[in-house]
Amino acid sequence: MTPQKGLTDMDNGISVYIGLDNTLEENIELIRQAEACGIRRIFTSLHIPESNKDALKKEFRQLLSVAKRENVDVVTDISPAVMDILDLPDLSLEGFAAMGITTLRLDYGFSAEDIAGMSHNSLGIKLQLNASTATPELLESLASAKVDMNTLEASHNFFPRENTGLEEAFFTAKNQLLHKYGVKVACFIPSFNRPRSPIGAGLPTLEQHRKTSFDFALRHMLALNVDSVFVGDSLPSSDELKLLGELQDSTHIILRPELWTSKPGILALLHKEYTTRLDEARDVIRTQESRLYLKEAGIHLPPEQCGPRKRGYITLDNINYGRYQGELQIIKTDLPSDYRVNIVASLSNNELQLIDYLTPGRGFKFLF
Repeated sequence: MTPQKGLTDMDNGISVYIGLDNTLEENIELIRQAEACGIRRIFTSLHIPESNKDALKKEFRQLLSVAKRENVDVVTDISPAVMDILDLPDLSLEGFAAMGITTLRLDYGFSAEDIAGMSHNSLGIKLQLNASTATPELLESLASAKVDMNTLEASHNFFPRENTGLEEAFFTAKNQLLHKYGVKVACFIPSFNRPRSPIGAGLPTLEQHRKTSFDFALRHMLALNVDSVFVGDSLPSSDELKLLGELQDSTHIILRPELWTSKPGILALLHKEYTTRLDEARDVIRTQESRLYLKEAGIHLPPEQCGPRKRGYITLDNINYGRYQGELQIIKTDLPSDYRVNIVASLSNNELQLIDYLTPGRGFKFLF
């Protein structure tokens, strides 16, 4: 099967739930704020036992009308119960399209032949698998049934209950499997503004993200090569929405170091984009461009802050290293002091985890 192109083009989204924490007005305002931040996808679930069913029927069509007017992609799960809420007599792609629903999340109860039939539609409707439960057998059956893979996506579950979120290795293996078949993968991270009821413990895909920060969870997902990140919770803050709209580049790992210098020339170097060298070193992450950047800037680096180098320290070789002057490195394992190497910034706490994804040829950049 031929993989889809553009697997690094991200298209992040928010989640909206009718009949739970937010009023209809809050949900409509959230859609508008998200759209202003460049976020044009909405996930909504109609399978939440705690939601008010009367509110669902009354407000869902109003919400769809707003989304359709704003040209926003609406992703919703479907089932016989959903057909009842939407007053649809049967599974009608035309009916979904008329209401502004553009992506259908298929969980259980659909055969490969069902999915193949729905995939060949001229309405622009996409289909979404459950990425957390995808198997090679399922994907092979879809291929055999001649599913139009251009209409197919996958998204992981989110997990309201603490300690039930996915482990990273399992998550990564599922993503690699789906990417092998050209299927884009979406996931969820929690908002720390107002976690969704009734449990209020956030709605992450990865359990780790329940206790980190929104900023780190988003950048971690980018480092893991996902194609779309949705906020699971229902009322993210304006700062979270801004980050979600700004950070949609999975071609670069984004690191937030602590600066050790205020010199303008060095700061200018640290604001550039870098690529890790293909010949991977044992002790440090080396960069392809840094010495050329320094030469082009005409900067000479005297020795400064040449102390012991810990894992996560960011260094620049100084003038004492001759032709290596300007080489930028990220330290992978503790190293001793070197009068030829300046420490210019450092990574700490969760940021240290991101070092592991700086594989040969991977792009990265710093944010301050």
